[in-house]
Amino acid sequence: MMEAGLNGETLLVSRLKNKNGTIVVSMNNKVEFKKFEHQGWENAADKYEIAWSSLTRKFILPLLNSVGLKEGMRLLDLACGPGYVSESAKDLGASPVGIDFSARMIQLARNRNPGLEFIEGDAEHLNFEDNTFNAVTMNFGMLHMSEPEKVFSEAYRVLRKEGRVGFTVWAKPEESPAAKIVDDAINSYADLNTDIPEGPSAFLFCNPVECREMFIKAGFIPDTFSFSTFTVKWNVPTASFLFESELNGGVRTAALLARQTKITLDKIKVIIEKEVEIFKMGDVYSLPFSAHIISSAS
Repeated sequence: MMEAGLNGETLLVSRLKNKNGTIVVSMNNKVEFKKFEHQGWENAADKYEIAWSSLTRKFILPLLNSVGLKEGMRLLDLACGPGYVSESAKDLGASPVGIDFSARMIQLARNRNPGLEFIEGDAEHLNFEDNTFNAVTMNFGMLHMSEPEKVFSEAYRVLRKEGRVGFTVWAKPEESPAAKIVDDAINSYADLNTDIPEGPSAFLFCNPVECREMFIKAGFIPDTFSFSTFTVKWNVPTASFLFESELNGGVRTAALLARQTKITLDKIKVIIEKEVEIFKMGDVYSLPFSAHIISSAS
């Protein structure tokens, strides 16, 4: 499925509102949202590598550090996408297993790393015995879950005692300058009244107090909770690269953009390119993106 959500997405449909503050996405059905995400990632899988991997991979080592990954540990890599977290875990001497609900993503992961184990499956309903893994990670997959509370519960179940879970989520646009470019452009010009299924809030985990309570509810030890914010510079080759990645390499934002008229899409593209120009450094555009790395122990 994904590692970004920007698997790569910056502005997410679940937070779009009209001028009166009313959410305008038309469906709030967990089953429909899950089908929407699954089909979206089946379609976008082959474009993800070019669009987002060079950004999302920057957060992998901090993520693995957050769960204290060491040689010999068993790691469950949820929403593994093309297998980047598993690949890095192997390099550190761990024994990873990757799982994703997108068959195409699993095939890409197996092609990249034929010696590693990747399984098509559901992060909300894991097919593993209790107390199986030393660590569980998810790199930018949480915002694509229809029932994220089940991911917490399942991670807790399959973790061994004192094992850690860790995941990454994109920070809100006001904390992430490059994300704010897309957020502002879409909120200024896009028709937000679409038929896209509504999912959980895109920024559900951006409040550390509320996030800690979710961990505690799932059974994790309160005093082990950790919430850190990292900002990285993502170098892209053209001013249009960010827009093209949103348009072609994800699901929720891509679906919204696909429902715009050509005139509206052109307006969004022009304003994004104009704002990206501010970050030009030599031959590249160095875009600052922020994310939270959140972890706790069982």
